[in-house]
Amino acid sequence: MIPGEELLFVALGGSGEIGMNVNLYGCRGQWLMVDLGLNFAGPDYPGIELILPDLEFIEDQQERLAGIILTHGHEDHIGALPYLADELKSPLYATPFTAGLIAGKLEEEGLTGQVKLNTIERGGTIELGPFRVSFVALSHSIPEGNGLLIQTPFGNVFHTGDWKIDETPVLGSAPDTDVLAEIGDRGVLALVCDSTNAFQEQPSGSEESVHEGLLAQVMMANGRVVVTTFASNAARLQTIGRVAREAGRQVCIAGRSLERILRVAQSTGYLEDFPPPIGFDEAMRMPRQEVLIIATGGQGEPRAALGRIASGTHELRLGEGDTVIFSSRIIPGNEIAIGRIMNQLSDLGVQIVTEKQAHVHVSGHPGRPELIQMYEWVRPEIVVPVHGEARHMAEQARLALEHGVPYAVVQKNGDVIRLAPGAPAKLDEVRVGRLVLDGDVILPADGATVNERRKIGYGGLITVALPIGEDGKLAGKPLIRPFGVPVEEDRDDFIADATDAATRAYSPGIDEERMRGSVRLAVRRCATLWTGKKPVVEVMLLQIAA
Repeated sequence: MIPGEELLFVALGGSGEIGMNVNLYGCRGQWLMVDLGLNFAGPDYPGIELILPDLEFIEDQQERLAGIILTHGHEDHIGALPYLADELKSPLYATPFTAGLIAGKLEEEGLTGQVKLNTIERGGTIELGPFRVSFVALSHSIPEGNGLLIQTPFGNVFHTGDWKIDETPVLGSAPDTDVLAEIGDRGVLALVCDSTNAFQEQPSGSEESVHEGLLAQVMMANGRVVVTTFASNAARLQTIGRVAREAGRQVCIAGRSLERILRVAQSTGYLEDFPPPIGFDEAMRMPRQEVLIIATGGQGEPRAALGRIASGTHELRLGEGDTVIFSSRIIPGNEIAIGRIMNQLSDLGVQIVTEKQAHVHVSGHPGRPELIQMYEWVRPEIVVPVHGEARHMAEQARLALEHGVPYAVVQKNGDVIRLAPGAPAKLDEVRVGRLVLDGDVILPADGATVNERRKIGYGGLITVALPIGEDGKLAGKPLIRPFGVPVEEDRDDFIADATDAATRAYSPGIDEERMRGSVRLAVRRCATLWTGKKPVVEVMLLQIAA
């Protein structure tokens, strides 16, 4: 689909899910991309850590992609850049802090100089084809959260990115309400808006308010203290550094992503008064009540610092009387992984503090009162909810209509929405999907590799090696090897039974694929009778010379 004399909106990720944000605006033969993020894989993707958006739709017309604008530096908005941006051959545009994070990612992948990265000053404006894009400062949990005013021949769009109203931000400045009201005065065709907290009745609250709660918990602690938070939450790092200084504790950083955020923040003028961190060895030598550790892994990631500390495989160790503060919310889907780490910490005698016990976290996304306030500032004709699961987006649509917005469009990834001219309408659907990063290889999320791995994870694997003589007959017994099949105590008896099944199923002289299928089916039926499971069965032919 090529955009004509119209303004189109297409989400390739982030609508119907929290994460993996990719949004397209189309006008007069060109497209503008806003954000290119990823998701972190759960247990339904065994052996895989990262999920990427499938960009086939825009890759097929990359010559029409005017540019990629990044609203801020969270992984669900910039994380896919190192893996997909080079294929798009399109320049990137971001404000200094976000650009610093992106530059580090591109360098790690050996893409420095191959992907053109443009740094735009906060409040700056760029023109890309029919789009004039202005960066508008908004509060979020990371420096330089930006909304985008996208001016087009068919009307103005205000794309919020991630945001909230914070009158006392720890980093940066509060949103300029005069600027937002002025945007509304110019006329806003569509507000494309964060839906994460659409059910939350209260405002999300200021980052400054977390300081008192964190300080109280650290002051009560007698042993080592670990505070875990999102690595990219630089405002929280500022708060934790201040708490450590006031509590008389030295700061130790555990996690490469935290080190990277701290380095980029300080190079762009943030966190300049953050306490100089000490190393792991020094932290372990110091009296326990004089150390505060900031660690990654608050979402249960087993290989992150907190997971390794909990399992006893990290240089930093915790024990009886130490405290771990979870200064973050639980992302839906991570409950089991976080619970596992909490149980490991409890077994060590560690006290655990979460936002349920104390005020140690505030969200970076707008609650209902903040959404209503944004409607009043910019006064859009259309609200397009994004950045949420289906229920969040539907709820924001209801909220907008209740508060006087004429139109609300509930869309999903792949829906082509015409915003103008005329009333908003769905025109078409384009292909969307997911890719996975498996080691160093990018694969379809629904492809053979992932599906086979799921099947093996569920039922196990049985290999069958058939020794075939020159006459086409079996030259010996089939060799059976079960992997992950629940036959531990009766393994030898099962192998003998499966061997007999494979022998009976083998028929010389028939088509090789038919023969493989007969043996595969016979061995799987044998396994099902023994275990109730249906393992993957792989049949191999071994040619035996006379």
